[in-house]
Amino acid sequence: MQTVLPYIISGISVGGQYALIAIGYTMVYGILRLINFAHGDVFMVAGLIMVYLAASLPLYVAIPLVILLTVLLGFTIERVAYKPLRTAPRMSVMISAIGVSYLLQNLALYITGGLNKNYPQIPWISDRISILGMETTRVTVITPFLTILLVVLLVLLINHTKIGMAMRAVSLDFEVSQLMGVQINTVISVTFVIGTFLAAVGSILFFTNYPGVVPTSGAMPGLKAFVAAVFGGIGSIPGAVIGAFIIGIAESIIKGLDTILIVNGAITEQIGLATFSDAFTFVLLIIILVFKPTGLFGEKTADKV
Repeated sequence: MQTVLPYIISGISVGGQYALIAIGYTMVYGILRLINFAHGDVFMVAGLIMVYLAASLPLYVAIPLVILLTVLLGFTIERVAYKPLRTAPRMSVMISAIGVSYLLQNLALYITGGLNKNYPQIPWISDRISILGMETTRVTVITPFLTILLVVLLVLLINHTKIGMAMRAVSLDFEVSQLMGVQINTVISVTFVIGTFLAAVGSILFFTNYPGVVPTSGAMPGLKAFVAAVFGGIGSIPGAVIGAFIIGIAESIIKGLDTILIVNGAITEQIGLATFSDAFTFVLLIIILVFKPTGLFGEKTADKV
């Protein structure tokens, strides 16, 4: 157990970071029935913004500014790339999302020259601490608690506020909500603002643990967060969070599986099982789509005739 514990703790931390990205996917899908493929790249842009702001501003100014600029970016993407296509076929909106994703990646490539940018160390959360006899960074311990706190606040907002009621109404029936006087554009903009806010927070936590930022840094975390959203039942916030934690823990254990097996005497040398840590996520996606297409907490929807 002492051998496995560090990987479980690390997996819970990574799962929390995936959860904050996955919520953005699941909220946008719940309202617009759109997979926002640019969401992972917004996460990456938040990392780059922090790199450049921290070079010239104190961190206590840079961190709130990163969150604000990331939220502004998400709002702008929705207004420029998605709002004009509100009545267009769903495929057109999806192509627009893919276009925004590549635009953000190429802008980042142009600005950075494709070079790896070192994420700044954030005092206190970057410090190393000892927990249960193992050494880790404080951000690893903080992440799951912060994630759960943000999810609870989000659920309270959705269930107990006017805008939350509007979001639930739009999610249930877009056209009827519009006829009943719900301000659709406002609801969608708020959804993107919340999603990008969580992605910005997730970016700070993620790059504190993995401090290299390149233009493709958001691709794999974004894909894994998307798989987490599908695994939990896309459109379900609790489902996305649980799915993200499961994927994070499983991925971390697979990365350390060689070491665990060697310590327990099952094998005598490294056999490279860590190579399959990313593959596991997508195998899980295939299995879920085959046996339970709606995910763990997704509900079957009947087409109206």
